[in-house]
Amino acid sequence: MNYSMIRYILACVISFEGLFLLLPAIVAGVYGEKQGLIYLAVAAACILLGTIGRIKKPKSNVFYSREGFAAVSLSWIVLSLIGALPFYMTGEMSSYVDALFETISGFTTTGASILSDVEALSYGTLFWRSFTHWIGGMGVLVFIMAVLPLSGSSNMHLMRAESPGPSVGKLVPKIKHTAMILYGIYIGITLAEIFALLIAGMSVLDSMTLTFGTVGTGGFSLLNSGMSTYSTGVQVIITIFMLICSINFNVFYLLLIRKPKEALMNEEMRYFLIIVFGSALLIMINIKDSFSSLLEAFHTALFQVASIISTTGYSSTDFNTWPEFSRTILVLLMFVGACAGSTGGGFKVSRLIVILKAVKNEILSVIHPRSVQKIQMNGRKVSNDVVKKVLCYLCAYVLIVLISILIVSLDNKDVATNITSVMATFNNIGPGLNEVGPTGNFGSFSALSKLVFIFDMLVGRLEIFPLLVLFVLGMWKLPTRRSDKNKTFVDVSSRD
Repeated sequence: MNYSMIRYILACVISFEGLFLLLPAIVAGVYGEKQGLIYLAVAAACILLGTIGRIKKPKSNVFYSREGFAAVSLSWIVLSLIGALPFYMTGEMSSYVDALFETISGFTTTGASILSDVEALSYGTLFWRSFTHWIGGMGVLVFIMAVLPLSGSSNMHLMRAESPGPSVGKLVPKIKHTAMILYGIYIGITLAEIFALLIAGMSVLDSMTLTFGTVGTGGFSLLNSGMSTYSTGVQVIITIFMLICSINFNVFYLLLIRKPKEALMNEEMRYFLIIVFGSALLIMINIKDSFSSLLEAFHTALFQVASIISTTGYSSTDFNTWPEFSRTILVLLMFVGACAGSTGGGFKVSRLIVILKAVKNEILSVIHPRSVQKIQMNGRKVSNDVVKKVLCYLCAYVLIVLISILIVSLDNKDVATNITSVMATFNNIGPGLNEVGPTGNFGSFSALSKLVFIFDMLVGRLEIFPLLVLFVLGMWKLPTRRSDKNKTFVDVSSRD
């Protein structure tokens, strides 16, 4: 285990977080808020600590898959522990557990909140709260990958541990250039939405914070009323960008290099859009009597479908009052999630496609025992190893969800609240049903339940296995073998 390299990566993460914390300090200074001094102090401490941690260079810049898992998981934990300090130190959140819940909800782009009055927060805190979505959306390690002194294969281990979906690959031969391309696309989409919201008449601060929540598919709102206060034009812009950020970023890269045919042939994207518009149409039919026109009903339905399946979590209406059929569709969409390689969470459409095709092949093999059945996506064969690991991921997913629901039920809340609160946090969505619906929050849960939700948000964002390996003692004791260098973990990594 290359401990010195892990230490160096953590120091880099702390340094970058210190730089990020300067932004809310500036915002607070602009509005004359004293909370800015706390953000400034924490930022200075992070920069100092990170600098000290980087003074001694690691003996070896190369590390393997186990170090990649450990570095990514520990980075997210450290990022969250430090990021929660300003929330608690400003006194805007009463306990450190609450501050940690809110911070991890931000970094993991969940959007679940313990706050009942968001509008009481200072401008600096509102900015930092939303900016954590943007940081976590693509992943801070993908951001710093371009400057870390790692070999290409070592960078790939980090990329696979922080990127989502059944498989992760390079857009270009060098992984550093891949990271730069991904962040270039991410920044481009961010600027495009900010500009669109400014044209729609929003202020600069509101445009930026709402964009952070949309592009990062996080969903922290600036108002207690959620998105319902904003104009139809603003809601349409946000709907479009929620869907854009739910699609694999490889599609945008193919469009940039003028390969539209390859981009449009993406099977996962096609199924994703079918699910989105099919669900919106079904909900529209189910709720049309509550609206003055079909267009208004479709707009509301599409916004909520896009918000849930992208795991953003914005709400333009109280869908708790919708008929059970529509509410059930939203719960199913919580499981489905966005596309692999996007900023969205959930199980991922690609994994669902692989499982459905595996079931189909199993049925065909019963009918035709001697036939050879292959699973293909985008015209390419999906290896049996990927299929096996997707099924293992599903088993781990179900097991963690069931255990979490059991522990949360100790708070003696209703079944719908218990199930959807776990689904909303594990899939990084935000709102659930009943007590944790769009007009509710997670503040009434016990400290134990909040810790369960914190674990679920982290394990869901990192897609289970990168975090779970931290609890395997053998991983820390066994020496790194040379044969580990070329090992990959292509199906259980987390999102970009």
